[in-house]
Amino acid sequence: MVGLLGIEPSLPAPKAGVLPVYDSPKSLQSYHFADFSTTGRCVPSSSLKLWYNVFMNYRDYKTFAPGNYYHIFNRGNGKNDIFLDSQDYGIFMRRLIENFFPENEIPKEQSSLDLKYKRKSLPAGAFSLICYCSMPNHFHLLIRQNSDVKVSKLIQKLCTGYAKYFQKKYAHTGHLFQGAFKAIHIENESYLMWLSAYIHQNPLVAGLVTNLEDWPYSSYLDYIGKRDGRLCSKDIILDKFKSPTDYKKFVEDSGELIKQRKELKFILLD
Repeated sequence: MVGLLGIEPSLPAPKAGVLPVYDSPKSLQSYHFADFSTTGRCVPSSSLKLWYNVFMNYRDYKTFAPGNYYHIFNRGNGKNDIFLDSQDYGIFMRRLIENFFPENEIPKEQSSLDLKYKRKSLPAGAFSLICYCSMPNHFHLLIRQNSDVKVSKLIQKLCTGYAKYFQKKYAHTGHLFQGAFKAIHIENESYLMWLSAYIHQNPLVAGLVTNLEDWPYSSYLDYIGKRDGRLCSKDIILDKFKSPTDYKKFVEDSGELIKQRKELKFILLD
């Protein structure tokens, strides 16, 4: 995903903390930026590249704090696949469940898959998972930190535990993941909606499916009411829509925009 919009050199660079917003799903084509430190001040879309350069300085945001939302991304070392079959996706999902809901027992039918893994729990309720998508060589998570336990500790446990499983199953040597995970601090609710759409659109944009409902390894089916998944705190996003059908349309419209305007790289972590 490459390419950036042209800029007007006379336009000032947006201040740190400027975030993309839109008025409604229908207004995506008139995408604009608002500086919330100055009431009513908007930055024209022609200054996207300037804003992008400022924003990307903060893409590895590692100062985690309670109440904040974070877009988390990690991928395979050398962009190699980290999920090779459905069992791998299932084990990764188990990791999510046990870290977000440590008070729950893992079903017996899943325990035999995990090659003698012994769980060490984080505090219950320390994090909320808003949405997720697992892809063959990477994953995206949208997370809210609810306590003083930092997101970095959660992701370290998640990735370390999964890497041990993968290395034992496939006799894999060396690092499974490519360096440290990436994180963006999300400050605006409109950005949360846009980001959820981007995360759910990943399989379609990557050409893995022609219909998002055919990809079972994301929270999209839960969001549109086609699956009764309870791992994600969906209301944070769905409360902004009249129905799951409206959210589905929003995601579909957003996906088309992602395809047409891949210069919107400021919402991505890949």
